[in-house]
Amino acid sequence: MTAVPAHPPALYTAAEVRALDRAAIDGHGIPGIVLMARAGRALFEVLRAHFPGPQPLYVVCGTGNNGGDGFVVARLAADAGWPVEVALVGAGERIAGDARLAFEAAREAGVPIRPFDPACRPGRGVIVDALLGTGLGGAVRAAHAEAIGAINASALPVVAVDIPSGLCSDTGNVLGAAVRATHTVTFIGRKRGQFTGRGRALCGELHFADLGVPAAVCDAVGARAALLALTPLPPRARGAHKGHFGHVLIVGGNTGMGGAAAMAAEAAARCGAGLVSLATAPANVAAIVARRPEIMAHGVEHPHQLEPLLARASVLVIGPGLGRGAWAEQMLQRALASGKPAVLDADALNALADGLPVNEAARDTWLLTPHPGEAARLLGSSTAAVEADRFAALAALLERYPGAVVLKGAGTLVADATSAVTGVCPFGNPGMASGGMGDVLSGVLGALLAQGLPPGEAARLGVCLHACAADRAVADDGERGLLATDLLPWLRRLLNGRAPADAAP
Repeated sequence: MTAVPAHPPALYTAAEVRALDRAAIDGHGIPGIVLMARAGRALFEVLRAHFPGPQPLYVVCGTGNNGGDGFVVARLAADAGWPVEVALVGAGERIAGDARLAFEAAREAGVPIRPFDPACRPGRGVIVDALLGTGLGGAVRAAHAEAIGAINASALPVVAVDIPSGLCSDTGNVLGAAVRATHTVTFIGRKRGQFTGRGRALCGELHFADLGVPAAVCDAVGARAALLALTPLPPRARGAHKGHFGHVLIVGGNTGMGGAAAMAAEAAARCGAGLVSLATAPANVAAIVARRPEIMAHGVEHPHQLEPLLARASVLVIGPGLGRGAWAEQMLQRALASGKPAVLDADALNALADGLPVNEAARDTWLLTPHPGEAARLLGSSTAAVEADRFAALAALLERYPGAVVLKGAGTLVADATSAVTGVCPFGNPGMASGGMGDVLSGVLGALLAQGLPPGEAARLGVCLHACAADRAVADDGERGLLATDLLPWLRRLLNGRAPADAAP
């Protein structure tokens, strides 16, 4: 694992990676077999670093270039004295081009190459997955699915060549079946499917090797996605006062759901909003003031009572604990009618999906934060369809709501109308699968908007800040039992540059 660099790396689709390969070969005179040899060498170095000493190596190869990389690894391991066996899935006569050269070199070096037999499973050592690469465009075929199943059933560590077989490099979706890798060594360009959806879990520890391809090659192929990085806000001017940093109004906290609104409000305060107000059900006020007296909590029984609060606010956060029903709908309609910049979360998104009439002119200043289920409702789709191609779902949401959109989940995606590049968050952990995390995020985003960041910039920074805080919070105590409020002290430290962001691939 390496720290995210100052200029976050681009993330490529399979077609873009093919363009990188072609540019390296045709434009810079690097033969394909040289790239294949470098890929095999890079993968063998990862094997030696993580599995020292001669380990029994079982290399499962396909008939394409991914298999060619596997043949190189097998030959290098055999030359180093490792016990090696290659299992070939597919007809050997289909191996062509550079992969054929690598195949012949491995065979001449004495590497045993046999047809894959699901009954012959290694009992120890390491498996190299060199079965399918980034070119997979449809469902995994039966023979490959059988091999993937055997690899996963082995319980041995698995090192994947470029990408785990069966994982879509464009979307992070599983194409029927996919290898669960312990390590993945990816080449020339990082693939966007490795960082979102199922990709983060299936890739294991991700390693990158540029194979000596000049930076000019990558510069010439424009990627449409990139990893996000956390950049703290600059120090404040010495003469600053609270009026310089905006006034966030949280609209939410229906009866029995005051905690969600309280967490959003406290997160906004901890992330630097000059003032934070909360419009909530009257029954919540006493508890919120007792917990955090800096929050100006107002009990609102009737929507007209919201008007003076809206007039004073510079940014709205609408939805945490809002609930459904007449009170929630009237509060939401009044808030959206104000035309103020707004973060929309939770039940505010559900109301939009239900067709709530809105101020169309204000859409450009909205920042939406749906999880996959909410995104599906907004698009009239299904959660499965959203997860099948998170990038496409994000683009569809942005077309309807052209301010900024955060599509939450493993590998959160961020897009806004001012940038052609989708941001992918490399931070975060499974401990975040607990109640209130989205409420804290909405407060973080509201605070950043209030301090003058445009919606897209606020979304990119806020998502990284939120996920990094979660990573810091679990560093000592582990993921299970992480609470949303555990992020609050880390949010402040990270935003002020008082704590480094955790490492990311």
